[in-house]
Amino acid sequence: MRLIKSAIMSALLHSILHVDMDAFYASIEQREQPELRNKPVIVGGSPNGRGVVAAASYEAREFGVHSAMPASRAYRLCPNAIFVKPRISLYAEVGHEVREILGSFTPLVEPLSLDEAFLDVTGSQKLHDSAVEIGHAIRERIKNELNLIASVGIAPNKFLAKIASDHDKPNGFTVVDPKKVAEFLDPLPIRRLWGVGKQAEARLKAFGIHTIADLRRFPTQTLVETLGEKVGHHLTKLCRGEDDRPVIPDHEAVSISHETTFAQDITDREVLRAVLHELTDQVARRLRHQSAKAGTVQLKIRYEDFQTYTRSVSLPVATDITRELWEAVSMLFNERLPERRLQVRLLGMGVSHLHRGNARQALLFEDSDTSRDRQLDHVRDAIVDKFGTHGIQSGTGLTQSDDTRSGPYGQE
Repeated sequence: MRLIKSAIMSALLHSILHVDMDAFYASIEQREQPELRNKPVIVGGSPNGRGVVAAASYEAREFGVHSAMPASRAYRLCPNAIFVKPRISLYAEVGHEVREILGSFTPLVEPLSLDEAFLDVTGSQKLHDSAVEIGHAIRERIKNELNLIASVGIAPNKFLAKIASDHDKPNGFTVVDPKKVAEFLDPLPIRRLWGVGKQAEARLKAFGIHTIADLRRFPTQTLVETLGEKVGHHLTKLCRGEDDRPVIPDHEAVSISHETTFAQDITDREVLRAVLHELTDQVARRLRHQSAKAGTVQLKIRYEDFQTYTRSVSLPVATDITRELWEAVSMLFNERLPERRLQVRLLGMGVSHLHRGNARQALLFEDSDTSRDRQLDHVRDAIVDKFGTHGIQSGTGLTQSDDTRSGPYGQE
């Protein structure tokens, strides 16, 4: 479904936008290095080592390359690809610029990661006209000011908006008419629903369920008996397009989290640790941006059989220091998960029990490592936010060493 006349939007009870930057890391590299434009670009580690793909341009994706894939396999799929070392500080800087654009349209911005966010523009339409016009204005500013492209989905709730933004990538713009939700969802494959992994998809297909329309017509009780009560009722709501979660901006959030669902399930623990470190870095930066400290750290992991586990630990002192958060979530990852050899579909890191302001209790004798780490975090944030330097990097490949102080991309 493509663009619908903006007059329809006046009937929306809620107007939710999902803005998703297209091939974010790779697009930034193509912007910074014009010789890379229109070429297959892979951001990540070296294909000669244990590197992993952090991102791939759409030219590389045509060969089957995707994020979290071993770089060696990506090279076999696309031998002409140009491999580029990640520059996380640069991507964070651009993500901050995107956030500033979004925040100029509404204070109700809920970032999901560096490259995507939800916006509730229901109350902003008096100032900026319709949600459709806001969506176009956002894309135009991102293109003109940042020389990047974004896909936008507009719908009456977050679930539909996120599916809409992915509906016509790249550079997509899709509006879901609240009166035609079923028409929009029905043709889509069941794997488009949140929570439908390979195993759940296989079990549903065994019942002849291939599309969302098939699922909506399937008896709810049988679905619950097949996938369990929680999952069954969850999918029943989604296939009807129901989602009542509000958009929660950072300054009102009682928790902060980032998670990623892999295009293909992952078993390599070093790859998972690398991804987890990057998620931790993003959460830590958001904490410091809000002048908040976290008292609890949480790990979330979902396996290929859809079993989801969350593990949390309370910190002795609330913190916003990246190293301390990483040590806590790394411990959960290493010690608190069940002994399973299944592939991982989703990985997430979050913090809660937030204390805003100068809430960190002063220690009488703070060790030099903690003091140093705090200074390094703030210096790095200041450089990224104020000066836009591209010089700070955490390493060169998506691998994680045994040293918990190393960056998400390890050292070659």
